[in-house]
Amino acid sequence: MNRRLLWSGIVGLIVAGLALTAVIAYEPSIAPIAPPEPSGFDTGLKQEGARIVALGDCVVCHTANGGRPFAGGLPLRTPFGTIYATNITPDAETGIGKWSEAAFMRAVRYGISRDGHQLYPAFPYVHFTRMSDHDISAAYAYLMSREPVHARTPANHLIFPLNFRPFVAFWNVLFLHPGPRKTDAAQDTQWSRGKLIVDGLGHCASCHSPLNAIGAEEAGHAFDGGIVDGWEAPALNALGRAAQPWTKEQLVMYLRTGRASQHGAAAGPMRPVTRDLATVPESDVEAIAIYILSLQKASLPAPKADSVHQVADSEQRGAILFNASCAQCHGAGSPMQSIGQRPTLAFSSAIDAGTPRNAVQTILNGINWHGEDATNYMPSFIHIYDDRQIADLASYLRSTYSNKPAWLEIEPMVAKLRKEDSAP
Repeated sequence: MNRRLLWSGIVGLIVAGLALTAVIAYEPSIAPIAPPEPSGFDTGLKQEGARIVALGDCVVCHTANGGRPFAGGLPLRTPFGTIYATNITPDAETGIGKWSEAAFMRAVRYGISRDGHQLYPAFPYVHFTRMSDHDISAAYAYLMSREPVHARTPANHLIFPLNFRPFVAFWNVLFLHPGPRKTDAAQDTQWSRGKLIVDGLGHCASCHSPLNAIGAEEAGHAFDGGIVDGWEAPALNALGRAAQPWTKEQLVMYLRTGRASQHGAAAGPMRPVTRDLATVPESDVEAIAIYILSLQKASLPAPKADSVHQVADSEQRGAILFNASCAQCHGAGSPMQSIGQRPTLAFSSAIDAGTPRNAVQTILNGINWHGEDATNYMPSFIHIYDDRQIADLASYLRSTYSNKPAWLEIEPMVAKLRKEDSAP
C-alpha cells in the first residue's frame, strides 16, 4: 500500500511538473504572412537595418562555412551539444519569409519563434531584448529584403533534458529581463550609445563572460572573459592591464580593421566580427570603445604563481622552430613589422594571457586570407607541426616575449584543441 502511495505521488509530481511546464512554456503561434516585397520597405530603413545587422554580427552566426549569407546551418558547439543556426533569409519554407514584423520582434525580444516554440539562448535574445523597436524594425526590413535562400537547418544534437525546448521557459524565468533599459542621465550621449550597442545589439558579454552550469552568464562576472569555439575571449574589463594598455584610438582601429599596431591581429571568432564593424559608421565603433574602456577594473586578482618547472629544453627546441617558420614575419627587424605594421609579439594579448589557448589556436589554425588584407594573414601549422613541436614553439614565445610565468602542460592542450578542430 505504501509503495502504491509512493508511486502515485511520483506520478502526480511528474504530471504536475509537465502541466506547470506547459503553462509557463506556452506561447501562441503568430499567423504566417505572405513574404513581403522588398520594395515595400523604406529605402532609408533598409540601409539603417544593414547597420543594425552588422552591429549585431548576425551574418557571422547565421552563415555556414561555404554557405550563403544568413542561410543558417553553422554548428554552434556548446557544453550541452550542438545547435545549428537557423536560416534568416526571407525564404517562405525554410527561412523567415512568412514572419510578420510582430513575430520577428517577439523572437528578438523574448526568444519565441513564430510558431510559438522556445528558441535556445545561443541566440542572444537576452541581449537583443534591449534593442529599441525602431532598431528591430530596421533589422526586419533589411533581412526581409535579402535574397531568399532555400536551406533547411540540420537537427540540433543536445543532451536531455535540454533537447526538450519547453524547459527553456524556466531558463528564461531566471535569466531573461525583457525590454529596453533606461539610460544613465549622468553619462553623455556617446557613452550611452556605446552601452546600448555593447550590452544589447553587440551582445559582447555573451562571449566575453564566463558561463554557469546551465549556460547563462555568471552573475557579477560580466566581461571577465569566456571561451568561444575553443578560443579564449579575453576579459574586456582588463584591457588596461595589457602589456601595452589599450587606448581608444587603438581599440577603434582593432575593431574596424582587425589589427592594432601595438597589440596584434584579430583571430578566431573575433576576426569576422571586425569585418562587420568595418561596415558601420566609425562613430558607432568609437562609442563601443569609449564604453568598453569605462569598464576597466582598478585591479584584478593576481594570477596564481606557477610551480617552478624545467622548461629550458622545450624553449630551446621552440627557438629553432621560430627561426625556421616565424622569424621572417615576427622576428626583430622583419619586413612585416616595418611594412605591414605588424607589432612585436611582446604586445600580443595571446602570449601575455594566463593560458596558452589562444596562442596555440593561432599557431594551429592561422589567420585566413581575406581579400586584399594580406597583412593579417598567417598560415596554419596544424598539418606541419606535431603536438610537441607546437607546445615547444608556444613555450619559446612565452619565455621570449612575456614577463609572465611559464605556461605549464601546453602539449595536452594542443592535443585537446587539435582534436576539437578535427571534430565534425
